[in-house]
Order: sequence, then structure tokens, then C-alpha cells
Amino acid sequence: MAKDVRLVELKKRFSEIRELFDIERKKKEVRIIEEKAQSPDFWSDRTGAQKLMEKLKLYRRDISTIERVEDELKYLEELEELRGDEEFEAEFEEVLNKLTKELDDLEIKALFRDEEDTKNAILSIHPGAGGTESQDWAEMLMRMYLRWIERRGFRYKIIDLQPGDVAGIKDVTILVEGEYAYGYLKAERGVHRLVRISPFDANQRRHTSFASVFVYPEAEDVEVEIREDEIKIDTFRSSGPGGQHMQKNETAVRITHIPTGIVVTCQSERSQHQNKTIAMKILKARLYNYYKEKEREKLEDVEKEKGEIAWGNQIRSYILHPYKMVKDHRTGLESGNPNAVLDGEIDDFIKAFLLMQGKKLVSKGG
Repeated sequence: MAKDVRLVELKKRFSEIRELFDIERKKKEVRIIEEKAQSPDFWSDRTGAQKLMEKLKLYRRDISTIERVEDELKYLEELEELRGDEEFEAEFEEVLNKLTKELDDLEIKALFRDEEDTKNAILSIHPGAGGTESQDWAEMLMRMYLRWIERRGFRYKIIDLQPGDVAGIKDVTILVEGEYAYGYLKAERGVHRLVRISPFDANQRRHTSFASVFVYPEAEDVEVEIREDEIKIDTFRSSGPGGQHMQKNETAVRITHIPTGIVVTCQSERSQHQNKTIAMKILKARLYNYYKEKEREKLEDVEKEKGEIAWGNQIRSYILHPYKMVKDHRTGLESGNPNAVLDGEIDDFIKAFLLMQGKKLVSKGG
């Protein structure tokens, strides 16, 4: 019996993915770290030791994943030899489909090369000019990301939510917890454009709205100096959920980092102390990202990427009228089903962007 072309293609893809994961190098690194960990003074530098142990954990997991998929491919080859039997034919198809989906996921994870990619993400959405229209669009984006987060099996906490004057939101900050949360969500950073018949316009005219999405890696375990004389802390009554208790007391906290102008707010918790702790955590993450980009001399490029929240700077357009389409302007990928995209089905757009970035790294020898 001739080899199933799908299995041949699957084996070829796996070989390429295995190479991207650089498994042989990681195996050598694991042995080196394990030897270092046996040293009596290994934990004398606690921060350095913790980073090495985290790297060891990630490398072991990558090696285990690749070895498990290798075993499953061997099993699939064995099943192919038995496909004359109807029972084995069904199992062959089941394992083939499972492995195809798994390789799709591994193909993306192989592109996560920065240490920040494995971290949790801090996602912020801000409406552009346009009042209620843009604020409603910002809330639609928030719902889209929350649905995507749920689909991925990630967890989230809404740290700060500022309701709009009439509808929508003025601002939202969400902590997204899960493996590679930042690696995935960094693909969504930029300006998002919506074209639709406005539900707020009595004349049923077409409106264009903009909202920006910023994504930062959570930086809980890094050293970022925040001096007390460089921050301003304000407290106020929470506008979020929590009932009368939160309305009567100034539990919400706003921290301004004076040198950089970065402002973070937290009102998700019931106590001022808890909100301050979370706000400082987010400030730390944003400052870490800020200084890191500055060190890489990319700060100007990042600011250009953020751009004005308006026409000409969008990374993606969501057209609901006069036709239906979502188009990513960076990759050219399109979808004719904007309702599904706005319901959280954005994996194809994320994958296309990450693959594009991966090809750029390969072409530069990165």
C-alpha cells in the first residue's frame, strides 16, 4: 500500500518544527543546568538560580513534548500498516487529525523565542476619538478578547474598567494568565478599525471607529527600581462592581510614575491595599517593558507603532457595512465572517502574524 500523503506531509512538518525547537541544543543546556544545580553555592544567587530553574523547566517540557509527538508519529505509522481493518482505519484518521492540530500549535510555539513570550500578559484597550462610537467599539474588542481567552483556556482578571458616558468603555486593563499568553497576544498590539452602520445614529449612517490595543508582558520577577519620590498615588471611589462597600470607600488606586508619565489604575479588589499591590505590579511590568525597549533603542519605533489612534495606523479592519470582512493589514489575511472573529475566533490572525515575524527572523539569521 502506498504511503498516505498526509502522513508524509505530517512527518515533514514535524521535522521542520523539531529543528525550530532546537531540541539537541536544549538537551545540552538541560545537562549543563542540572550539573550547576548540584553545586553547593548554586542558590547563593537566588535570582540567577531561579531564572536557570525556570529555563530548565521550559526546556524539559519542550523536549518531553517533542519526544511524545515522535512516539505518536511512530504509532501512526504502525496504524497505517493496519488500515485494511475498518477499526484501525477510524483510529488512524482520529490520531492523524489530533496530530495535525497539535503540530499547528507547536508551529506557533516554536516561534516564541523571547523569554517574555512565556509570561502572562497585561492587555489594555483604549478608544480613539469619536466618543460613544469608539467607546462602544472598545467594549466590542474587550468582549472579543475575553471570548478568545476563554477559548484558549486562559484565566483573566479585569484590573481596571472605566465605563463610557453613554455606552461602551473609556478604558480597560486585563491581566491574562496562561502559558504563552504574552507570546500570543503581542500579535494584537496596535490600532483596530471598525466600519459599520452606527446603532447610535438615528439617520443610520455609516461610521468608522478606532481603538488601540496595548500588550505588555507581566514582569513580576524582574528587578525594576521604583522610588517613592518618583510616584504619585491617588485613591478614589471605585466605579466597578462591588456594591455599596466599594462606593463608600476610596478603595481604587491610581499610581502615576512621574519620570515616564506612565499611569496605572486598579479597582478590581475590595481593599485599597490589594489594589495598590496590583497597581504596583502592573506599573513594574510597564516600566520593565519601557526600559527594555529603550535599551534596545527601539523606543521610537514602538511609539510609531502605537501611532495616533486614527486612520492610516490600523493593523486590522473590521468591516460590517456595506460588506462583511475582516482584514489584517500586516499579513493580508482576510475573513468573510466578522461575527465569528468578534466572537473570539482570532487564532488565524495571530498565527499569520507570528509566522510572518518568524520568517523575518529567519531571513535576518535571528
